[in-house]
Amino acid sequence: MREIDLSEVTEKIKETLIRINHELDDSLVTAFNRAKDKEKDDLSRSILDDIIQNQDIARKGSAPLCQDTGMVVVFAEIGSDLFYEGNLDEAINKGVSEAYTDGYLRKSVVNDPFDRINTKDNTPAIIHHKIVDGSQLKLNLASKGAGSENMSKVVMLKPSDGIEGVKQLVLDTIFDAGGKPCPPLIVGVGIGGNLEKSALIAKEAVLRDLDDESDNETIRAMERDLYEAINRLGVGPMGVGGETTCLAVKINTFPMHIASLPVAINIQCHSSRHEVIVL
Repeated sequence: MREIDLSEVTEKIKETLIRINHELDDSLVTAFNRAKDKEKDDLSRSILDDIIQNQDIARKGSAPLCQDTGMVVVFAEIGSDLFYEGNLDEAINKGVSEAYTDGYLRKSVVNDPFDRINTKDNTPAIIHHKIVDGSQLKLNLASKGAGSENMSKVVMLKPSDGIEGVKQLVLDTIFDAGGKPCPPLIVGVGIGGNLEKSALIAKEAVLRDLDDESDNETIRAMERDLYEAINRLGVGPMGVGGETTCLAVKINTFPMHIASLPVAINIQCHSSRHEVIVL
């Protein structure tokens, strides 16, 4: 057994949330520059340049990348040989509270669907738990904005709809969303499980590395086909048109009932703020 101090979890959560709200991952900045070099439309190229300049200003000035600093989502993988005293969720939420309060990040969480009273520290986070082998604690952490989340979708297709039905659903969803989710996007697709599982694996897909591809040949081909097809939709950066509507498509799958084909589409805006913490 290995013991960790939950105060370290709190500190890491706080530190990471402040940083990812100020700095984009280098792989994303590289993708923006590559897209700008390929983009033929002048206005679209100008928007991509604005996005690149915005992240540079945020990084140098320790300012948030976007006014929507998101709701925190955490996928926690807990090693079966790990021991800690106290409540892990409380430690995570304490880190969230301190990050959004001490880091002067916008507090966007309300307490109830209808009272809608602000909790004033951006808690609670949405936390998913998984017990795994080993003695590490792995926290895949994201600040997920509402603009892109609001354009996401879960649909129960028929098994007979097949691959082409899934592709068409994704394309229709991205086209209908237009500029609202602040493209260029990262598109996460979850296929299988049931209604809630498809949404969960779609969110996990959004958090995959930008250059990661599926190990499954069929799914890998779907990711590539959808990437090309989405960028032919003409939505473009921030919805102004052009060839850069998405930067990546990630598809995760899970076994499902013989009568079902659940499909979830989780959309991530260009400010893809996430990082993995390993303790």
